Amino acid sequence: PRREGAGRRMSWPRPVGLRAQVEKLWDRGELLASMVTGESLFPRRLLLKGPTSAEMSERFNELRAWIGELQAMAYCRVELREFRHRLFGTNAVPQEAWVDSLDDALALIGKRRDASRFGALLDLTRLRQPALLDWLARRPLRALELADAWGRLLDIVAWVHVHPRPGVYLRQVDVPGVHSKFIEAHRGVLGELLDLALPAEAVDLSVAGASQFARRYGFRERPARIRFRILDREHALLPGDPEQDLTLDARSFARLDPGVSRVFITENEVNFLAFPEVTDSLIIFGAGYGFEMLSEARWLSRCRLHYWGDIDTHGFAILDQLRAQFAHVDSFLMDRATLLAFEALWGEEDRQTLRDLPRLTPTESALYDDLRDNRLRRNLRLEQERVGFDWVQAALAALP
Repeated sequence: PRREGAGRRMSWPRPVGLRAQVEKLWDRGELLASMVTGESLFPRRLLLKGPTSAEMSERFNELRAWIGELQAMAYCRVELREFRHRLFGTNAVPQEAWVDSLDDALALIGKRRDASRFGALLDLTRLRQPALLDWLARRPLRALELADAWGRLLDIVAWVHVHPRPGVYLRQVDVPGVHSKFIEAHRGVLGELLDLALPAEAVDLSVAGASQFARRYGFRERPARIRFRILDREHALLPGDPEQDLTLDARSFARLDPGVSRVFITENEVNFLAFPEVTDSLIIFGAGYGFEMLSEARWLSRCRLHYWGDIDTHGFAILDQLRAQFAHVDSFLMDRATLLAFEALWGEEDRQTLRDLPRLTPTESALYDDLRDNRLRRNLRLEQERVGFDWVQAALAALP
């Protein structure tokens, strides 16, 4: 004869399912957050769908095993209701399951130790930086991840609170046990904490994100550096050095004014190094989309500027951005003739930019549209270092 319930899985909530309901509260941070806010989450009723009357009659042995599992479950209170079986008489079946306290919930899912660690963070924060309690309530699991570093993070917050917008490098923050690499590694979370702990006037709201941490909170930033080569020995800055490959901070470069009338900018280091001598000229090794560092060098406005980038959508986007700083920039070797002359060396751009570029000339715009619309080939790219050197020499000779 067929054994009762054979081939069917028990469909009623098992202890693991009830624990999973409480684990969701942990995963959402609600259990730890309640330790901060004092919000009462317990007693809490768990979802418990019991057997139907037909199941109680047809699967009685399974039912007894299920009842035993739930009644043996620690830290969970199971309420029963009576039912009468025609063969086995009066019995009781689980009707409701409850977790009565936060401590029971933590014990049920094995999180008492973690909650104790969080409690220590909470006590320390209440004592030293109560303005950060709201952050603890919003991001308790993140705080738990940072438990080993939390005391040092509070030390840094306290130091910046006493020294708002300090005007020093991160290396100069004098906090025992804290070094600049620790601060740099935790800029994201420190930004969230400092926004809460500092007065509004100590935060520059015009910048945001970990990369802008120093500027947002008034620390000194590493100076932007500009690398350039003098292409005319008549304008040499260092006597007896024919290479003239120099690097200056942006402020010093702005004050330089070497007296040249023409400046080239290229994105490729080999092209920068191999660029031939040109009368009354210098060349700058570019930095992709970072031309703000050139904006203080107003003497560039008096020079003829030529930008040489890859012939692809990003190359033209960089040219467009450079013209936001210097509207008179001419493109160099970024034309259709150069592209077609080196068709055998075409490559592929990883990810195109598709936005409109309002500062391109009509001729440049036509080529850019062909590239972004894939009219010549999909994701077409001609890297600047693939342009033959004779072609470069000829283009330089043709400049006015």
